[in-house]
Amino acid sequence: MTSNPHILIVGHVGQVGLELQRSFAGFGPVTAVDRESVDLADADQTRDLVRSTQPDIILNAAAYTAVDRAESEPAVAHAINAQAPRILAEEALRRNTLLVHYSTDYVFNGSKPEPWLETDEPAPLNVYGQTKLDGEQAIQQVGGRYLIFRTSWVYGPHGNNFLLTMLRLACERSSLSIVDDQFGSPTTSIELAQATFTIVEGILAGRFGAPRDWAGLYHMTCADSTTWFGFAQAIFARAAAQLGVNSPALAPLATKDYPTPAQRPRNSVLSNAKLLSRFGVRLSPWQSALDAVFQALVSDNVAPPGPTQTPSTQK
Repeated sequence: MTSNPHILIVGHVGQVGLELQRSFAGFGPVTAVDRESVDLADADQTRDLVRSTQPDIILNAAAYTAVDRAESEPAVAHAINAQAPRILAEEALRRNTLLVHYSTDYVFNGSKPEPWLETDEPAPLNVYGQTKLDGEQAIQQVGGRYLIFRTSWVYGPHGNNFLLTMLRLACERSSLSIVDDQFGSPTTSIELAQATFTIVEGILAGRFGAPRDWAGLYHMTCADSTTWFGFAQAIFARAAAQLGVNSPALAPLATKDYPTPAQRPRNSVLSNAKLLSRFGVRLSPWQSALDAVFQALVSDNVAPPGPTQTPSTQK
C-alpha cells in the first residue's frame, strides 16, 4: 500500500467522523462524505462512491443510530447498517483496500454479568442492534483487509450525544431522572479516532504482520464502567466547575420505569483484552477521557446546547 494513502471517511459530520478527520489529517489525502452527498441506503450510490474515489483506506463512521426510531424503520436501518457495510467490504476486497468499520455493544442482550468478549454469542434486543450485527457478519463473510471495532456509549465535544444533551437539559430543568441499572463504558469519539489511527498506521507500517494476523473483530471502549446515572453525575460535576453550568438535582431511575420502543441491554461492558493483546492499544479510563472532552469544550469557549433527547437512554 502507498506511503501516502488516500483515505475515504464515510459519515464525516458525525462525532466519530469529525475526530477521524483530525486524527488522520496529514496522513494522506482525505475524501470525506456524509449523507448529504451519498445516500448509503442506495446500493448503487455506495458502490459508486468507492469506485469513483479509489481509496486505500475506508473509515466507515456512518450508521443509522436512532435506536428507538429503528423499531419502526427496520428497512432503512438495515440498508444503512447492514447493506452498505457489505458493499463497502466487497469494494474494499476488490481493491485490496483496508476497511475500518464501527459496531456496537447493542449486539448483546446484556444478560452476562461479566464484560462481553468477542467470542460471546450475540443476541440483540432491538432492531438497531440486529442491523449492526448483520453489518458485522456481512463484512466477515466478504473477508479481506478489514477491522470491525465494537464500541459503546459514544460521545464527544460535537454531534448528538448524552453529554451534550445533559448540558442542554441542565439549562432547561431543575431536576432529572436518569437510568441507574444499565451498565456500560462511556467512550469518547476522540479516544476512538486516536486508537484507530494508531492501529491503522501500525498496519501500514507492517508492525502487525499480514492481514491473517490482524483482520477481524475487536472491542474498543474506554476503560472502566458506570451507569447512565453515574455518567450524568460525572458530567455535571465537571460542567459546574469548568463551564459554570448549574447542576440539576439527579434521581436514579430503573429501566422498568422508563419504557422505550427499543429494549436496551442491562450490561454493555465490553472486554478490551483482545485489542490490547493484538495491537498493544488501551483506551483511557472513561473518567480521564471525559476530562479531555471538557478541555475541548473549554478551549472552544462553548457550552453546547445540543438537541433534546431522552436523557436516560441516549445511544
